Amino acid sequence: MVKSSTRSIRLLASDIDGTLLNPQFQISEGDLAALRRAHASGIEIVLVTGRRHAFALPIAKQLGFDLWLISSNGAVTRSLAGETFHRDLMPREICRELCGAMQDFRGHTVLTFDKESKGAIVLEHLDDLNASIRRWLEKNMAYIEFVVPLEDALVDDPVQAMFCGSMARMSQALRALESSGMEGGVTVLRTEYPARDLSMIDVLNTGCSKGHALERWAAHRGYRREEVMAIGDNHNDVEMLEFAGHPVIMGNACEELRGRGWSVTLGNDRCGVAAAVAEVVSG
Repeated sequence: MVKSSTRSIRLLASDIDGTLLNPQFQISEGDLAALRRAHASGIEIVLVTGRRHAFALPIAKQLGFDLWLISSNGAVTRSLAGETFHRDLMPREICRELCGAMQDFRGHTVLTFDKESKGAIVLEHLDDLNASIRRWLEKNMAYIEFVVPLEDALVDDPVQAMFCGSMARMSQALRALESSGMEGGVTVLRTEYPARDLSMIDVLNTGCSKGHALERWAAHRGYRREEVMAIGDNHNDVEMLEFAGHPVIMGNACEELRGRGWSVTLGNDRCGVAAAVAEVVSG
C-alpha cells in the first residue's frame, strides 16, 4: 500500500555511487525493477551524480527508459540523447586562481571539461593519487590528458576542479581551501569513502550543487518540493536532500546525514533504493 505522505511523489531523484550502485558497483535487480515500476506508474526518474555525464551514461542506460542526468554535482543537466538543459561552468580565471592557491596539492588536482574526447580530464601526473581513484582514472584513460602546468589547459571554462586522495591528505586540502579566501567565490563539496580511504573535494562555480540543479529541474517540469523524493548517501547529497520534500538516506549513509532526522532506507547492499521506492509505488 502506498503511504499517504508519499502518494503525491512525481519526481524521484537518486544518487548513483553508494546509493543506486551496490558494493559491487552494479545496479541490483531489485533496484532496477523498482525504478522501472516507478517510471511505469508515471513518476519521473532523474539520476543526480558527482560523475561526469559520459561516465554516468552507461549506468543510466541500464534502466531501460528515457531520463535526464544531473551530473558533475549539478554542473551539467543533460538527456541521455545529449540534449543540454543547463550548464554551470567555473570561470577559467577563478580556476587558475584556485590552482595557484592550492599549489601544495597540485599532484592531487584533476580538472574536468565538458567534452567527450581526450582532454575531458586533465591532471599533471598520477604519482600522488591513491589506488581507489587511480582505478577510476584507468577506466577513463581515453579522456585523460596530462598537462604541465595545469593552468595551460584552461583555454576553456572547466566544469570543476577536484582534489582527491586519502582522508588525511584531503583534510589538509580542506583546511588549505578554507585559509585561501576563495570559498566565497566557489562551491566546495565533499564525497568520502572511509572504507576505501578515499576523499574527493569538488570545487565548482559558486551556487552550483546537486540541490540547486534539482530545484531548477523541478521548477522547469512544474513539480513542487513536496512532490520530489531524493535518495542519497554522502556529503555532496546534502543540498539535494534539503531541497526535496521527501529526503531519504541510505542505510550506508555517512554520519553527517544521519543526524538530520531524514528517513532511512536499507543499505545499498540490500536494495535500499527499492525499499524507498516501495513507499511510493505499490507492487
